[in-house]
Amino acid sequence: MAEVRAARPAEAEALTELVMRSKAYWGYGPEYLASCADELRIRPLDVTARRIVVAEDERGTVLGLASLDGSAPRASLGLLFVEPSVIGRGVGRLLYRDALRRAVELGVRGLVIDADPHAAGFYRAMGAVEAVGAVEASAEPGGPEGLVRFEVSPVPLAGWARAWTGGGRAVHVGNVAEFNAQFADASLEREQRAAHDYACLAAFYSPDPAALVLPRAVPRGWTELVCRQLGWTGVEVYDGLAEGGPGLSDAVRARPALAETLTGAGLPLVPWGRTRSFGMLADRPWREGELRYESKSAAHELFARILADGGHPGIVLPAQWRAGSRRAAVRLVAARAKAGESTVLKSEHGVGGSGTTVLTPGEVRAAGGARAVLRRLPRGPLLVEAFVGGPAGPDEDDAPRDLTYDGFVDAEGRLHEAGAALMDVRAGCYRGATVGPGAVPEWAEKPLLAFGQAVGRELAASGYRGWFDVDFVTDGAGRLAPTETNLRLTGPSIAFMVAARLDALRGAGHLVRIADRVELGARLPEAQLDELCAALARDCAELGAVFVPAIPTGAFDPAPWLGVLVAARSREVLDAAEALVRSEAEAVGAMFGRAGSGPVLEVEG
Repeated sequence: MAEVRAARPAEAEALTELVMRSKAYWGYGPEYLASCADELRIRPLDVTARRIVVAEDERGTVLGLASLDGSAPRASLGLLFVEPSVIGRGVGRLLYRDALRRAVELGVRGLVIDADPHAAGFYRAMGAVEAVGAVEASAEPGGPEGLVRFEVSPVPLAGWARAWTGGGRAVHVGNVAEFNAQFADASLEREQRAAHDYACLAAFYSPDPAALVLPRAVPRGWTELVCRQLGWTGVEVYDGLAEGGPGLSDAVRARPALAETLTGAGLPLVPWGRTRSFGMLADRPWREGELRYESKSAAHELFARILADGGHPGIVLPAQWRAGSRRAAVRLVAARAKAGESTVLKSEHGVGGSGTTVLTPGEVRAAGGARAVLRRLPRGPLLVEAFVGGPAGPDEDDAPRDLTYDGFVDAEGRLHEAGAALMDVRAGCYRGATVGPGAVPEWAEKPLLAFGQAVGRELAASGYRGWFDVDFVTDGAGRLAPTETNLRLTGPSIAFMVAARLDALRGAGHLVRIADRVELGARLPEAQLDELCAALARDCAELGAVFVPAIPTGAFDPAPWLGVLVAARSREVLDAAEALVRSEAEAVGAMFGRAGSGPVLEVEG
């Protein structure tokens, strides 16, 4: 593995020779190479003045070099050259990312790159933004037609992301099923298998993982591609620890050597959510009632207390009633349907839309009445809530409907804000979210952030420590209605983590979308899944987007699917990348002569 170090003045001549070999790799004629030899010559004094670094292998062989010229706030990547024998092996990527890191440390906020046309594809793939027009054309025979100018906005890792894990690496514990199981909610029973799939999101519990702890076995190719796309190295994976049940933390504790490995390095342990078992593993005290606002009725009461104090004119709270029995729920739903009102039925601890049902008066009539509808719902306590109608009219489908606030309370009780996101919710089920510049409309952002902060302060005062979100729906008058809190990591939180990582890795301005369920046209063996994901990464890169497979194990389920992340710097490219991913994933079945989402190709073994 190559490492970067500062170049030495005594290496100037050898580095010049490397530069010329690298330039000649692209087939330029001798006259052109001679004409630019003086410009590309590295002199001993240049090594320090131009902040030149080299990448070298474990034997000390220099594989490439890069310079960072100029000073803050605007500098340039003057040189980036790689030995021809290792082009395409990641050396250029290593040097480029190191240059952005150093630029941030120097306070550079604008980095200019005048690239050889043959290197333009590399800089596009690294996230640099192409400026309009070529810089100049060569007057020498055999020279390039014109340099291509790129610009990058280097930024440090977001402040909230540094605070989340203390600015360092973390151990990620994918205890999704364990978190859900502690609530003993009937609506969650059918979700436990899916919870093990969603545990794959542990790869993204912070911007810089040191280790992943997972209940199910995951494909090796998946972790390798994720690490490549997000610039991670040295990530340990401990998987297959709790295939048959929800107790991941207990499974780790039952392996003392593994528990010591994970906890002994002093790195923070980050779970999906707090549980008593995780508290024992991480040596964190468990407080009774600290998750009480995970309850939808308790959250509703919290929202009501905040709104009673005033100060949130853009927020409206829908009425909610706790049904003491199924008979009481039937009466409430029937009365509302008779009055022409739609109703939302909720269980206390449903996730991702499980346990939530929206009933219109027409649906109640078509089912034969409220009693018939409720027979089909999971057993257990029900909450009856007034349905918040959204925008109506020709633009209804394009209007933002479901929004969320994400933040966390640190160990000292301080609130940190990650931001707001636009969620994709269909038929009451969460399907994904988009974060980044412009993802949330301006009119909604200010009241949403203000109310989310108010909830965070209340959670901190109650003793809660950890990640949380507040979900909202918009009504027809452009107001926001809070619907629940989640005291755990979430799909949007994963998008925030990846956005923070990509901004620090590739420059500012990434929109990131997590799509929880992309249907596959076939059930895939591991090797074919690796090939599909590698192809999607290449195809998205050609669009100017980044593809990261988020949930691979769903590809092995009887009804196969894939969770994905896509990122881009414009909404148009982001939408195009998602459409491409969905199209190519569905087309997988065509390779075997059959379309559809059923089991076309069985997993080997």
